[in-house]
Parts: sequence; structure tokens; C-alpha cells
Amino acid sequence: MLWPALRVLSQGELSSDQLRRLIGTLRLEETPRAEGPGAAKSLAHRSFTDDTGTRLVLDLARTGESGWVLALFFDGEPPSAGTVEGHRVLLRDAVERLGLSLVEITPAATADEVHVAPPPPGSAAPGIGVSWDLPHDDLDQLWPHLGLRKDAPREVKAVKLREMMRTPVWSAAPESFRRRAEAFLRDI
Repeated sequence: MLWPALRVLSQGELSSDQLRRLIGTLRLEETPRAEGPGAAKSLAHRSFTDDTGTRLVLDLARTGESGWVLALFFDGEPPSAGTVEGHRVLLRDAVERLGLSLVEITPAATADEVHVAPPPPGSAAPGIGVSWDLPHDDLDQLWPHLGLRKDAPREVKAVKLREMMRTPVWSAAPESFRRRAEAFLRDI
């Protein structure tokens, strides 16, 4: 079974020449991946093994008319942090060279890799009947609720925390918890 180790979501138009260049740069085979999550959207992939013998799959998929997903999957043991970081650099570089807009990278390593959804129109005011059903004391208990691991980089946590603070539920957070969150952001 394939599991995602790294996913780069980008947006923009690619000409057929740019698409061929991307496939060539990443040395992908122009056949869709047949296994793992999102295989139905796959356009091209390449299977290989890392230094430890872990099977990896680098994949290019399309989402919608102008969305692109570059992903690194693994089968068995997760790849090393160095392998993931090397592919992060490779895939970010490919996105930038093609003039695509980076939407997000999962797992995020820097603040610019976090997708922050714009607030819905008219959501600036606190919601009526909003209640706080999240941790009351410890920020470390909050991170999983925001889709983050406890060991996520501080700047990534800060982006997600600021995003949450803009939602109506934040007005219902306990005052002591809000002070802890604000102190966390001041220390960044």
C-alpha cells in the first residue's frame, strides 16, 4: 500500500510543452500510477528505491482544470527526512520554474507552505451560539485539531493558529488559552 510522504499542491496553466518538460525533469513515465490514494487523477509516475531500500513513487496528478499535485509516496517504512527534504526542494523548484502558484505542501516545513483559506464573507463577527470544544490548557493538545503534528515547525503552527484565531469559535476560547496562544505568537 502506498502512503503519502510529501504532497505539493499548485495552481496554474501549463502548456503541453511545459507539461512534457516537467515529466522529463522529474524522469516520470507517461503512465498513470495504478495504486494508492488519488491514483485515478495520476498522469505520470516513477517508482524507485531510496538508500534504505524503501520503495518510493514520485507522481504527477491533475486536480480540476488548473490544479497540479506532485507527490512522493512510500511503501513500507517512511523515507528518511533527508529524502523528503530533497524532494521538497526538487518539487518546489519545478513549481517555481513553471510559474505555477504554490497552494500548499504537506507536511509543511515553512509558513509559505501552509494553505490559509480566506475567511467567508461576513464572518468577521463572532458567531452566535459558538462554543469552545477544544483543549483548555495546553497548546500541544490543539495542534492535532489543526491538522498538525506536535513536532511541526513553530512557524507552521503560527500560521495555523492565526488562521484559527480569525474564526468565530476563537471568541469562545477560554481567556487563559487565548493568552497562551498570544504568548506563543509573540515568541516567534
